[in-house]
Amino acid sequence: MSDPAKLLVDHLDIWSGAIERKNGAGRGNGGKISLYGIDKLRSLILDLAVRGKLVPQDPADGDAGELIKALDQQALKSSMRKFVSKYFQKGPLAGNPDPFEVPSNWAWVNVAKLGHNWGQSEPETEFTYIDVGSIDQRAGIVIEPNIVEAKDAPSRARKIVRRGTVIYSTVRPYLLNIAVVDTEFDPSPIASTAFAVIHPFAGVNAQYLYRVLRSSFFVKYVEGCQTGIAYPAVNDKQFFSAPFPLPPLAEQTRIVAKVDELLALVDALEAGTRVGMEAHETLVRELLATLVNSQDADDLAKNWSRIEAHFDTLFTTEDSIDALKQTVLELAVRGKLVTQDPADGDAVELLASIRAARTETSKRSPKLSSKAIEGPYKLPAGWLWCHLSELVDLENGDRGKNYPNKSTLVDEGVPFVNAGHLLNGLIDENQMTFITRSHFERLSGGKFREGDILFCLRGSLGKSAIVRGIEEGAIASSLVIVRNHRRFETEYLRLFFDSPLSEMLSCPRITGPLIWDFSTKRLGNWDGEETVFGRGHIEPAAADRSRVVIG
Repeated sequence: MSDPAKLLVDHLDIWSGAIERKNGAGRGNGGKISLYGIDKLRSLILDLAVRGKLVPQDPADGDAGELIKALDQQALKSSMRKFVSKYFQKGPLAGNPDPFEVPSNWAWVNVAKLGHNWGQSEPETEFTYIDVGSIDQRAGIVIEPNIVEAKDAPSRARKIVRRGTVIYSTVRPYLLNIAVVDTEFDPSPIASTAFAVIHPFAGVNAQYLYRVLRSSFFVKYVEGCQTGIAYPAVNDKQFFSAPFPLPPLAEQTRIVAKVDELLALVDALEAGTRVGMEAHETLVRELLATLVNSQDADDLAKNWSRIEAHFDTLFTTEDSIDALKQTVLELAVRGKLVTQDPADGDAVELLASIRAARTETSKRSPKLSSKAIEGPYKLPAGWLWCHLSELVDLENGDRGKNYPNKSTLVDEGVPFVNAGHLLNGLIDENQMTFITRSHFERLSGGKFREGDILFCLRGSLGKSAIVRGIEEGAIASSLVIVRNHRRFETEYLRLFFDSPLSEMLSCPRITGPLIWDFSTKRLGNWDGEETVFGRGHIEPAAADRSRVVIG
């Protein structure tokens, strides 16, 4: 049979190549990625270890049956009985079928068999307090515990632990707040009652115990018996009754050494992969910047030809392809993607006609300065900067007593659109929710119609969609309606919203041509200064100072 450890090492490049984007909110997720293959590799190493497939068995090690007898003897000592879990079972695990097959010299026991606790005590002097926040989840150790005076002791500070004790957080166990206490703390440590405490008996390697508790089979067991939604947890009976694969002590030690060896390789691989990815992203970013900084169409063509020659090398990841898409959008709204044609007319004439139409059709006539707007970058001849409110109306949803909720949604009726329905620039009708016609009529605002742009204010910040094929509907409070009145090209405005130039709509701190200040609930003009954003909603009447570029 092939050596599993050797197979893992020989094919590390395959694991490092498996990556995926992490879920994020809208365009502001920072391009975060997950090294999916490496995460799975770590899990696989532990799974092989607890199944007895990572190191060979040695008959000289003896068998787990002998070890079980030794554990029973330790647990049944009169001095130890008060520290042993009441769920301790003498002998091997009986009753339920084994979770999976283990080597013949291993045995299944319950967790209570493996060790004891040190009791509980209310602190009377200064102590080292170990709570869930003190755990380094990745390293499995206690870091930066608090030194607490007895009079300030939290009510949960009760469980005595010592060096070599394994602690397992039974509250929100999916976070894997598990550690081996590997330090002689001074003053003496006390742990939170959020932990289950196991101080291994002689014959049980604490590091092996720790690794089994982190393995996927144990995580699956816990997920199957935990209760609660906001703070899921397992109780002592569920934890200490859990099945545990027990090999002889010598093999436990070899398993820990092999796991450490392989995980060190994985850590090095991860570091190298991230450095390589960062270098690749920097190269792509710098080369795409040459396109954006092109002086004219001829310069852009030359810069593009240089990149095009290495297209299959540069654009190999989801992030790099996304960066290319964003660059195309930025070139478009900077007027560098297509050549200007004098026959098209002038943006001054277009803005004049839009202003005239707006005066006739809009409920509000914003008071704007006639002074020319100075934007953040130079525009092509015939283009100009203008206020967003000169082009569109902005409208929030009804936030009063008539605002729809889950109890008012129906199977058919008038569409009620939230941020989750915005998909690739359109509204996803497959997941549509509805309100009744009478409910729709009672709403005081937030009624969209075909041709409007819906823009996301919260959650997936920056997402937008053009309403197509839906005559009318209502929006959730996470959206705002951008109404163009068909004065100019709606799709161009949506492309501007999607471009990097409007990323201030989804970033917590940013500068740029269109400042949307959630903390003051105002749309402000670009002034070259950094603006701090918070949560909130748009007051349409405050829209008269925003800017957008038109050509």
